[in-house]
Amino acid sequence: MVSISELFISNAYAEGAAAPQGGGFIEFLPLVALLAVFYFLILRPQQKRAKEHKALVEALQKGDEVVTIGGVLGKVTKVGEENVAVEIADNVVVQVQKPAIQNVLPKGTIKSI
Repeated sequence: MVSISELFISNAYAEGAAAPQGGGFIEFLPLVALLAVFYFLILRPQQKRAKEHKALVEALQKGDEVVTIGGVLGKVTKVGEENVAVEIADNVVVQVQKPAIQNVLPKGTIKSI
């Protein structure tokens, strides 16, 4: 039976005495498994979402109905390199940075609200 002290404190061996040999890869297997889980559950989905958002922002065009990260709904009136002009009410146009566009809505959504 293994005592608790043996689990947390390594045994000291005299010089020249044969120390037990451990498997090198087996010791790192939990770390490798943890990294794989981290990659597939966190990093990969985040990269996928970032790629989809980049494609959405690049496809913006005049007339699209959008929602900003702040929750403001509006219609795109002008698309620049870094900014987008969004009309949020009659004769009220705000400049929004392209990454601040959260989602593109189907046409006619704003009128139905």
